[in-house]
Amino acid sequence: MELTKKRKKQLSEFCDRVRISFNNLEHLDQAFHHRSLTNEAHGVKNNERLEFLGDSVLGMVTASYLYTKLDNPEGDLAKIKSVVVSEKALAPVALKFGIDKLLLLGHGEEMSGGRTKPAILADCMEAIIGAYYLEAGYKAAEKYVLSFIAPAVNEVVSNGVKDFKTQLQEKFQKKTKMCPAYELIAKTGPDHDQTFKVSVHLGDKTFGPVSAKSKKEAEQLAAKLALDKYSF
Repeated sequence: MELTKKRKKQLSEFCDRVRISFNNLEHLDQAFHHRSLTNEAHGVKNNERLEFLGDSVLGMVTASYLYTKLDNPEGDLAKIKSVVVSEKALAPVALKFGIDKLLLLGHGEEMSGGRTKPAILADCMEAIIGAYYLEAGYKAAEKYVLSFIAPAVNEVVSNGVKDFKTQLQEKFQKKTKMCPAYELIAKTGPDHDQTFKVSVHLGDKTFGPVSAKSKKEAEQLAAKLALDKYSF
């Protein structure tokens, strides 16, 4: 799949935004290819193998960072690691990085809101890590991973292992004496495979919408997005 000038520009801008570098942008581009695209486009590789690799690199970098920086017992380290590398934690980072705009999806997945599905966003995050590891090696991949994992670890340590809605409510109430307001924007799909689109309002500011397979999960993701972007 030959890259257009527009696509090359988008990928280059992404690299600049997250401070990584690729000599061959086609390698990076593959990280954005969801399997639904390869089901519809003959000969196009998807990002699942890169995701497999990136998941391992992400886990190793995170475990090493936790071991080096914290003196907590193994149980605490495992709990913190599970939070910061989770789908719920990675998906808002992907949105912050603009990954949703670069995803290449099949028509069916596109129509069902796949561009903002947490699982697809988190998988793409891991695929990018895998691609960058192959491109630039472990130390470069480690630096990229720590750019978003280190702040996430610090947040979990300072707040305790609390869910994002709880963290947002505590911070927003402390600042304004008001509560966050969650709004269900849309509910689509059949009963067995629904997608929920939710926004959260902090006073006159709105964050989202974000999509997930349950209303509860969508609210958590909206809360995480607000935590990342609101000035407390």
